[in-house]
Parts: sequence; structure tokens; C-alpha cells
Amino acid sequence: MSKPLAHIQNLILDMDGVLWRGETPMPGLAELFATLKERQMGYMLATNNATKTAEMYSEKLARFGVDVPPAHIVTSAEATAAYLRQAYDGQTAVTAYVVGEKGLHDAITAQGFPILSATQVRDGARPDVVVVGFSRDATYKELAMGALAVHKGARFIGTNPDPSFPSELGPLPGAGALIGFIQIATGVEPTLIGKPGPIMFQQAMRRLGGTPANTAMVGDRLTTDILGAKNAGLHTILLLSGISTRADVAELGIYPDLIFADIVELTAVL
Repeated sequence: MSKPLAHIQNLILDMDGVLWRGETPMPGLAELFATLKERQMGYMLATNNATKTAEMYSEKLARFGVDVPPAHIVTSAEATAAYLRQAYDGQTAVTAYVVGEKGLHDAITAQGFPILSATQVRDGARPDVVVVGFSRDATYKELAMGALAVHKGARFIGTNPDPSFPSELGPLPGAGALIGFIQIATGVEPTLIGKPGPIMFQQAMRRLGGTPANTAMVGDRLTTDILGAKNAGLHTILLLSGISTRADVAELGIYPDLIFADIVELTAVL
């Protein structure tokens, strides 16, 4: 019997719910990466989480006993910043208002966009773009000033639409919930950068030198990881260790090519 993944040369791996939950690594994490190395498979880690930089994720994996260089990690923060740089190519003095954590702030700043504070917006400053990602410390004032700027004409960008994220406690509100605050308040629909949109998949495949035919997306959420990868023409693998369940597959009508319990079962098949 042929192996179901024999034709796959590259994996794009989600992180939250696939490789860990919060600060707890999934069982079999080290064995997965050892197997990828043994099989000489290409891999990229791609996350909708915009709170950390690639370097911070690399350090987190090192604490879990796994060596993954930052070049193998793409975040929605980086994808968002790259999108803005392309959108405003050649334009100077473009300012941003950002609701998010360090990873998003660092990515936007690294692309040369000055970031305005909530106080500056309250006092009359008008940013060109409002960027919203996940933030555990977001306040009403920060979100309200973002809504005010969008009301006044600022472009509205969301890092990703995830309404929740998996944690040791269970699903908690994610970036999509914060984006929804401003969207509902303003009636303005944001441009969303992360999965299920194509931008992150394209960036990951470009770094891998892969094609949709030889690349599979491994994720825990049907509506972002699996749907986005299917739309991009990739093979899809759902793991049941995070958000989505087998019952969700039939209910949502989103059918991955393969379903495994977790990375232990995925590694065994590899």
C-alpha cells in the first residue's frame, strides 16, 4: 500500500493548536521535526497569530527543545507589513495606527511606517491606515480611537479573521473579535491578510520553492487553514488537536484530504 503522503515534499504547518497550546508543547513535537529532517522535507511554520516576531517564535520552539530558524517562520504580522509596503510603494509619510502586540508593532515599524498613539489620534492626528491584530492588553480607548480613525477615512486592515484561538483553558477571543469591534462600530469591512486569504500561503511556498502539487497545509481550523489552502490549490491535513472537530467537517462542508488526531499520528504516517 502506498503512503498517503509519499508525494508531499513540503509542509506548511500552523502553530497554535498544532505544535502547542499556549505555553504547552504538543506531545511528539521533537519527533515531528526529527522526521522532517530525516525525510529531507521542506517546511514553513505559518501562523495567523501576529503577537510575536519570527525570532520570538524561534526562541519559543527552542524552549520546547526544537531548533527552527526564523527564516522558516512566517507570521500574519510580517505578511501584513509586507502587504502595506507593497500597497504604499514609493509613498512617504504614510502613518499607521496599530492595535496589537510587539510582533505587529515591530513588523510595521520595520517596513518604515511611523505608528501613531491613541492619544495622538484623540488629539486630531489622522493615520492613513488602521491595523488591528490580536492583543491581550487592548483597551476600549485603543479600539475606540481605531474606530474613530476609520470613520475619518483611514484604510482598515486586519491581520487575520480568527474569532478565537486555542489555549490551555479552551478557546479564547482572537484577533477577529477585536477586528469585529471596529467593523461593527464603523460599518467598514476590513482587508484581511492572514489565512484563509492567499497571501501567507504564497509567501510560504515562495520561501520553500514548492508548488501546490507537492505542498500540504497542516492546520487545526477548517475555516482558515484548510479552506485557505484548498482555495490556493494545496493538499490539506486537518489535525484534531486544536479548534475544529470531525463533526465540523460535515457541518461546514469543508473537506480536508486527510484527518489525523495530532502530530504524533501525522509523524507516524510520514
